[in-house]
Amino acid sequence: HTLSGDYAEYGECHIRPDRLLIYKITEESLVLTLERTGTHSDLFKK
Repeated sequence: HTLSGDYAEYGECHIRPDRLLIYKITEESLVLTLERTGTHSDLFKK
């Protein structure tokens, strides 16, 4: 699903129960950019 805040242009996918993959799809050139992977706390801690 899509994210908000600093990751508003990105989506996320659960690849394990507490392991996320953050990605961005650029439609103009059909590119999938895999941005980050980690646990919820690794990726979204403030």
